[in-house]
Formats: sequence, C-alpha cells, structure tokens
Amino acid sequence: MLVDLRWLEGNLMSQYARRRDPYPWTWEVPVGLVAVILVVLVYGVHLGRAIANVLGGSDWDFPPLVDLFSSLPAVLRGDAGAGLTGLSGHSPSPVILWVCVVATELTLIAVCVFLLKLVLERWGPPRMKGMASSREAGRLLGVTRLRKNRAVVRPDLYQKRRHPAR
Repeated sequence: MLVDLRWLEGNLMSQYARRRDPYPWTWEVPVGLVAVILVVLVYGVHLGRAIANVLGGSDWDFPPLVDLFSSLPAVLRGDAGAGLTGLSGHSPSPVILWVCVVATELTLIAVCVFLLKLVLERWGPPRMKGMASSREAGRLLGVTRLRKNRAVVRPDLYQKRRHPAR
C-alpha cells in the first residue's frame, strides 16, 4: 500500500506545530507544585505514624495543625508519640514506625505520580489538541453515521474504489 508522503508530512507537521506551542511557564506553577508535594509528604509521615500507632496497640490520632510541622523531626527520629496529647496504649518501636512511614510515603508518591500522569495526558503539553477520541466521536455522531460517512472522515483509508482504465 502506497502512502502519500505529502499528506503524511502535512498532517504530522500540523500536529507537531500544535505540540510545539507550549504554555509559558512562570514561577507560580513550580512553587505551587513543590508546596503540594511537601504537604503530601508531611501528611504521609503523620499518616504512617498513625498506622504504626494502631499496629502497636495505641490510638489512631493526628497532631493538631499547630504541631504538624514542629513534631515532624521527633517523629523522624523514632518518637511515635511526638505532638500527640493523651496517647493511650503502647508506643510502637522505631523500626515499626519507620517501616510504616516509608510504606505510606511510597504509596503516596506512587499515587501522586499516577495522578500527575493522568493530569498531564489530559491537560499537559503532549495532549492532542483539537482531536476527539474514537469514543467521543462515536458518542457524539453515532456509530451508524460514522460508518456511513467513513470516506469523508478517513479518506486515506476508505476511498471509493475506481476501476483502472482499460
């Protein structure tokens, strides 16, 4: 099957031109992204500590908002009760605390990377601009209409066959 290279080059170049017009980045977006990542990591430490406390036989508790950042160094040193008031039960060992914090952080990082991938595919620079997916086109136009007008939608694939002149 011969491919018309002019058609292919024209369509690839138009898509390439649409992709090469990036959004002008300013300092607000990276600073906001770093702030969100830091807050997720801090909450992840406290979530891992809460899980370790429950596994150790204590209460499920989070520190007050005031102590959220100030109790962080003590938690990272292995103190599972830092910043918590009225903690009843046994405190877990530093090893259990570290395992729970690391497992929680890795899970949160994996979820954040997955969400970032979804967001970038939908709204980021490599997205397809002005193109409907096959599902969107089928929902909007209907499968019967798409099949009836397939020569108009994809003339490269569904041309009317002409008999060669004899």
